[in-house]
Amino acid sequence: MVAVSGKTISNYLSLIKFSHTVFALPFAVIGYALAIHFTTATFDIKLFALVIFCMVFARSAAMAFNRYIDRKIDQQNVRTAIREIPVGTVKPQSALIFVVINCLLFISTTYFINSLCFYLSPVALLVVLGYSLTKRFTALCHVILGIGLSLAPIGAYLAVTGKFDWLPLLFSFSVLFWVSGFDIIYALQDEEFDKSKNLKSIPARLGKSGALMVSNVFHCFSALFIIYAGFVGNFKTFYWLGVAIFIGLLLFQHRLVKPNDLSKVNLAFFTTNGIASVVFALFVLIDLFMK
Repeated sequence: MVAVSGKTISNYLSLIKFSHTVFALPFAVIGYALAIHFTTATFDIKLFALVIFCMVFARSAAMAFNRYIDRKIDQQNVRTAIREIPVGTVKPQSALIFVVINCLLFISTTYFINSLCFYLSPVALLVVLGYSLTKRFTALCHVILGIGLSLAPIGAYLAVTGKFDWLPLLFSFSVLFWVSGFDIIYALQDEEFDKSKNLKSIPARLGKSGALMVSNVFHCFSALFIIYAGFVGNFKTFYWLGVAIFIGLLLFQHRLVKPNDLSKVNLAFFTTNGIASVVFALFVLIDLFMK
């Protein structure tokens, strides 16, 4: 019984790619830390835990919904046919129930944070779940994903302060272009498949070279917003070290992937961006703490 239960948990963690939480979660921590540092708010372990739970529930709902909506498409794609729903380790109905449960948990958790977060929770879910439908009608689907993950820093800031502010929004804009850029790189793998199924993406629209150029531009914008945030927040040495590492890793991933060589896409997508997110957040926190 324990072995079956463990296997089930493993299947669901794989379904939602739980390890990919490393992309947005560090920026949620940054948003929380900004609120503590730049306002009169103090650290509250209960509130911090609620913010983390919101991140996990929203992302779990979004990923499971993506797998549910795309189950027939995934079944036809050699690269994705090994996913949990196509191979039968997670049933479609079970995945949908999982989505509903996580949506309810997300909304319920925001209720215990503040009224603004609670009222905005359906909007947040609309964005993060709606992304899964966008590649059926727009090549800007990567940007919608970026918007979804960009809610992390401003959402965490709102959880603490109950109000919008310019500095966390700058980090949100940086996340938007960062995620949009690396999602384009990831989508290079499915260029031909997307074309054959009339699915929309930047690679399907512009080809590999054009898509990489757009990704480069997006990552330049991401870097500019992080640099601008550094001046607005009057950050010091550790922040700028984090910025240098973050931008360096952006440049590195573009050296890994070429139009005629996609063998290192996964290294560029997960490893490089995961390290960039965690390391940058660490340096931001050190900089704030040192102040």
